[in-house]
Amino acid sequence: MAEKKKRNHRRLGSVYEQTVGFYLEQYGYEIVAFNYRCPMGEIDLIAKEGGVLVFCEVKYRKDLHCGSAAEAVDPRKQRRIWRSALYYLTVHGIGDVPCRFDVIGIEDGKISVIKNAFEGGISWI
Repeated sequence: MAEKKKRNHRRLGSVYEQTVGFYLEQYGYEIVAFNYRCPMGEIDLIAKEGGVLVFCEVKYRKDLHCGSAAEAVDPRKQRRIWRSALYYLTVHGIGDVPCRFDVIGIEDGKISVIKNAFEGGISWI
């Protein structure tokens, strides 16, 4: 039963990520990848906005009883995303390109984008 619930959760997450991708495209972003997985972790969505590569964590909240979407991306999750982004940059041979980390929440039927939600650092390696 737990495995079925996990599959449904992933499927629902994929729907929200696709919704956010469509939303971002409406604002001029170019979607690079969905659900990028690597040994370091996963990045929900990678996009380009102008010359900036944007690594996005997508969070859905049915209600705010468990906190906001941004609150769900704790320091441990931030480090995992940052390490995954570094892996992505290395594997794709991308050198000195501006990057940022956004948290995109879907709460109460509304999408909110928190640009530069957190920063990584060399100490996170």
